[in-house]
Amino acid sequence: MAKSNIHFDISERKVLLRLFDIVCVLAVLHIMGFIFNFDYFKINPQHWVWTVVLAGYLTTFATIFELYNLQQASKYNIVVRNVVLTTCVTVLFYLLTPYYTPNLPTNRLQIVYFFLAINAALLLWRYAYIVLISAPRFYKRVVLIAHRGDVDAIVASLQKSDPNYRVIGFFNTATKDDTRPSKLEIDSISLSEISKLADDTDVSEIVVGTPLSEGMTVELNSELIKLLESGIPIREYTQVYEELTYRIPVQYVEKDFYRYFPFSRNSQNKLYLFSSRIIDLLLSILGLTFLVLLLPFIIIGNLIGNRGPLFYSQNRVGKNGVKFKIYKLRSMIKNAEANGAQFAKVKDKRVTRFGKFLRRSRLDELPQFINVIIGEMSVIGPRPERPEFVENLIKEIPFYEVRHLLKPGLTGWAQVNARYGSSKEDALEKLQYDLYYMKHRGLFLDLTIIIKTLSTILFYRGQ
Repeated sequence: MAKSNIHFDISERKVLLRLFDIVCVLAVLHIMGFIFNFDYFKINPQHWVWTVVLAGYLTTFATIFELYNLQQASKYNIVVRNVVLTTCVTVLFYLLTPYYTPNLPTNRLQIVYFFLAINAALLLWRYAYIVLISAPRFYKRVVLIAHRGDVDAIVASLQKSDPNYRVIGFFNTATKDDTRPSKLEIDSISLSEISKLADDTDVSEIVVGTPLSEGMTVELNSELIKLLESGIPIREYTQVYEELTYRIPVQYVEKDFYRYFPFSRNSQNKLYLFSSRIIDLLLSILGLTFLVLLLPFIIIGNLIGNRGPLFYSQNRVGKNGVKFKIYKLRSMIKNAEANGAQFAKVKDKRVTRFGKFLRRSRLDELPQFINVIIGEMSVIGPRPERPEFVENLIKEIPFYEVRHLLKPGLTGWAQVNARYGSSKEDALEKLQYDLYYMKHRGLFLDLTIIIKTLSTILFYRGQ
C-alpha cells in the first residue's frame, strides 16, 4: 500500500467543527459547575433538555454567523468576531426560552459566567483547530492529470474552495512540454515521475481533469491503474469540483451534460412541492407584514434619499421562459436605463444613497413576496433574469436555459454563494450554482439557503 497520510475532507472538517463546538462548550460548563459551584446550567439526566436546546441554538447560530465556513474558519481574527456574535445571540435566545431552559438565576452574575464560558470554550477550540487541523501537515496533496491550458483554472477553483487542498504537480495530457503553468507555481511532471511523486510526498489522490478521448493514452491508463492498485484514490475532476465548490462545472461537461446531470427527484415529488408551496405562502405573509411595518420609515427614506416613485416593476423571465413583472422597492435614480438595459455593477453610480441601504439589507426585494403569492416565483430558486440579458446568455453559455425549468426564487443557492452578477463570467458562475441546486434540491438544502440568506442580511452583504 502507498504511504498513508492524514487529511480531512470538507464534510469531515465541518462535522469536526460542529461536534467539538458542542463538546467543548459542554465540557467547560461542566467544569465550571464542578469547580466554581456554577448552578445555572447543569448537565444531568433530569435536565437533558437544557443540553439539547443549547446545542441546537449553538449550531444554528454558528451556521448563520459562518463559523462553519472553512475559508473563514482558518482566519482567527474573523473567527473571534463570529464567535462573539454567535455566543451573544445563543445566550440571548437561551435566556428567552425559560420553559425549555433553566430559570434565571438569583445571582445574575451567573449569566455573565455562562456567556464567558461559552466564548472561552469556542475560542480555545477554534484556535486549536487553526493550529492543528488547518496546518500544512493535514493538507490534501493531489496530482492533477489535465491539459496544460486548463491547469490554472482548475487549480485556482479547487484551492479557493478548500484551503487545505493542494495540487503539488500536474501531468500535461496535451504535449510533452514540461514548463510550468503561466500563473501558478506547480511543477509539470512526466509519466515516469507520477509514481515516484506519489511515493515520496504522500499523495492523497489523483484527479483526472481531461476527457477520456483527449490525452488519456494506454501508457497513462496503465500508470493510473498501478497507482489505484497501490491504494491511491483516482477521481474525475467534475466530481471533485462539485464536492468542493457546490457547483456544476457545466463548461466541462457539455458533451455529457444529460448523462452527468440527473435532476433532483424532489422536482417531481408531490409532497415536497406541496410543502414548499405552503412554506412559500407562510413566508410571504410574514415578509409582507414586515414590509408594512417598515413602510413608514421606508417612505421617509425614499422622500429624502431617492426623491421619486417608491416602487417599480420590471420584466423578468420565469418558469418555462414565461415573462412576468417583478416588483421591487426602487433603489436607483429615475430614468436609470435611459440608454438601454445594462447589468447593475458593484458601486454602480445609478444607485442612490438610500437605495444602497435597501440593496445591502435586501429590503428592496420584499415586494417580490407578492410575486410568490401569485405563483410566479418561489421563495427559493434561480433568480429571474431580464429578457434582454437572457437572449444573449442562452447563446453564449451552454445550457443556460435549463435554469428556467424551475420557478425563479426570491433567494437561491447562487445568491448566497456567488458574487454579484455583472458580466457573462458572473452569469456562468451563478448558473453553476443554480444547476447544483436543481440537482440536489430538497428541504435540507432549502433550509441551508434560508440560513445563509439570514447570514447575508445580518452581515449587510446584499448588493
